[in-house]
Amino acid sequence: MTVLSFEIPGKETLSLRFVVADFNGTLAVNGQLLPGVEERLNRLAEKMQVFVITADTYGTVRQTLSAVNCQVIVLDEEPGGLAKQRFVRSLGSADTVAFGNGVNDALMLEEARVGVAVIIGEGAAAVSVLKADVVVTSINDGLDLLLVPNRLKATLRW
Repeated sequence: MTVLSFEIPGKETLSLRFVVADFNGTLAVNGQLLPGVEERLNRLAEKMQVFVITADTYGTVRQTLSAVNCQVIVLDEEPGGLAKQRFVRSLGSADTVAFGNGVNDALMLEEARVGVAVIIGEGAAAVSVLKADVVVTSINDGLDLLLVPNRLKATLRW
């Protein structure tokens, strides 16, 4: 597996191996994948290992992501998002970028080396926005931070 590596001016060099993304409210709305996400996730999967982590509220995640090169992790949700945090920790927090929007994503966003809060149709929990390193108003813009790393450099530079 390759690593997405780039320097953040004034800070450090990031070497990211894993993408962990919440499904509903982040990659999908009402259980339906947003346009452009499939193509971007598949491009990222050429560089990094992609995981979609979810309680699968609508029961559609496996079918919806059948054409995406990712691993789907369906969790029995614990209060406060502890399972998502533990999952990121098990991969290696320093090697992980995480995307989410809900209260149950806040610990995951804080745990990951780069946490990205995504504010789309159903909004984002204030605690997740506060725990994130970056906030975007489109998941496609968020994924593009990794596909075009100069965007992330510009946002995180010191």
